[in-house]
Amino acid sequence: MRIPLGWLGEMVELGSKVTPNDVMAELVKVGLEEEGSHGGDISGPVVVGEVLSFEAEEQKNGKTIRWCQVRVATSGDEEIRGIVCGAANFVAGDKVVVSLPGAVLPGGFEIAARKTYGHVSDGMIASSRELGLGDEHEGILVLSSIGLDPEIGMDAIALLGLDESAAEVNVTPDRGYCLSIRGIAREYSHATGVKFQDPVLSIDPVMGTGFALEVKDNAPIHGKAGCSQFVLVGVSGLDAEAKVPDWMVSRLKLAGMRSISIAVDITNYAMLELGQPLHAYDLDKLVGGISVRRAKAGEELVTLDQKTRQLHEEDLLICDEQGPIGIAGVMGGARTEVSSSTKSVLIEAAIFDPISIARSARRHKLPSEASKRFERGVDSSISRAAASRAARLLTELASGSFSGVGAEYASAFEPAAIEMKLDYPGQLVGVEYSADQVVASLEEIGCTVTKIDDLVQVIVPSWRPDITHKTDLVEEVARLIGYDKIPSRLPVAPPGRGLTSRQKLRRRVLSGLTGAGFVEVLNYPFVSAEQNGWMGSVGAVELENPMQSEASFLRTSLVPGLIAAAARNISRGSTDIALLEEGSVFLPNGGSAVTALPAGNERPSEKILAALKAAIP
Repeated sequence: MRIPLGWLGEMVELGSKVTPNDVMAELVKVGLEEEGSHGGDISGPVVVGEVLSFEAEEQKNGKTIRWCQVRVATSGDEEIRGIVCGAANFVAGDKVVVSLPGAVLPGGFEIAARKTYGHVSDGMIASSRELGLGDEHEGILVLSSIGLDPEIGMDAIALLGLDESAAEVNVTPDRGYCLSIRGIAREYSHATGVKFQDPVLSIDPVMGTGFALEVKDNAPIHGKAGCSQFVLVGVSGLDAEAKVPDWMVSRLKLAGMRSISIAVDITNYAMLELGQPLHAYDLDKLVGGISVRRAKAGEELVTLDQKTRQLHEEDLLICDEQGPIGIAGVMGGARTEVSSSTKSVLIEAAIFDPISIARSARRHKLPSEASKRFERGVDSSISRAAASRAARLLTELASGSFSGVGAEYASAFEPAAIEMKLDYPGQLVGVEYSADQVVASLEEIGCTVTKIDDLVQVIVPSWRPDITHKTDLVEEVARLIGYDKIPSRLPVAPPGRGLTSRQKLRRRVLSGLTGAGFVEVLNYPFVSAEQNGWMGSVGAVELENPMQSEASFLRTSLVPGLIAAAARNISRGSTDIALLEEGSVFLPNGGSAVTALPAGNERPSEKILAALKAAIP
């Protein structure tokens, strides 16, 4: 997850000299992993200039260049510079961005005065791509085209936010709320003690009505419905070709996303800000209302990448009356895609079951930013706020207006309530935590804590679906108080223990053989049916989900693996070999396969343990 510091600074107070490394150092304290820093790679004199005049000159290679006179300062000996420019999308009087000699642009591109096309070009008039603002390279950046009329000579780096940098951290699978600036800001607040300003509280939610919506799951996975919330908000009068503001392009790029179009960029921006994936449908391309259901046998969908997907009956779909228009939480369909001619959009914000989304994403090999967040869990309380945030940005930046069209579905939600003894964190971690420390830590992460004698009853916040057991609460206490407070102690081995006679004998045999010149190898236990048959027709255990289809059985002998290892060595010119392997072989015992594992928060009964043991080959 990349975190532009300017964006982060809107939610928590950052010092004026804070660097990406400073931010990462604080986030590491609360369990996130440092990855690296990005941006901030433009330096030197990059200023606002005004084109005074230019002369078009045809060259022998057929190219036409412009020899420009550009004012880069209001006074001084070098207020006017002669610059060669190959673009033709500007006129005299336009204000542009000028990189003067000594400037360094993204990619380490150093600017210097140099002779070209018969002139000495004393700098460069820059395009959006050269400044790292976007991929547009059809001409230079004319500041009036983005609504700016700054003073000549002004620092363009500060004007366009080109000095902004980003920190990058690795988010572990149980911390899905950190895949947003909002979540990272909350963690930074925990680490430093600065006040956290929740952006959700400043959003004025909007609602739409009158649009037909049906949510129905006839085949829930593990009994859990595939969709628990679904919000639709309509925006009309949209200018789908409106220019994406440079500040948004810059932030998206620093966050690791490229600019696509105003509608797509706004939904991505809101997702990165709040953590709620969004999708925009072209309202005029929808046929009837929207329904959420499981796929039917034989159904197909052309996704946004223009590939036809054969749908599985377990896939959760978004449909209109004509058929599927998207794989829920994974990727939308091409038929209702927002295009340059779109005038009205319907913004979707939903909460989908993580298991359902993860299975669909893997089945279709379609990992996406949306599926990554849904798989880890999304805050169930901000769907309406996120859709409203995107809708308001569309009205502000793309000339849209709320159409009043929309719908909302929400199933009953019971927040998890967990009981824990106040001394349990100390018993589990090995550090004495006071009752006040335990309560304060849990309240800091957003839990509602009720103290009853030596117990606490904890209501988990909506953005922490990963907290389901009292051990998760202990982890939060240890994390916020500090892992550095946990002492390092080597456990003392209990007396009277050691290797069994069989283990000692095996080690002596291995030691003797390796001493005689054998090389010990470790082969995979997965083989083909043919390899198992080399040593006789013994029944073998077949894997339900093999890593390789050609090695779908567990080995019944070590010999096939040794033969394969010897063959690899011989094929590489090594003919003097002596190989040895110690390992397990797997023989079927006639037991029944285990279809469900017991819960991990309590010791299984003796009956369950016996059934598990009987199923081991």
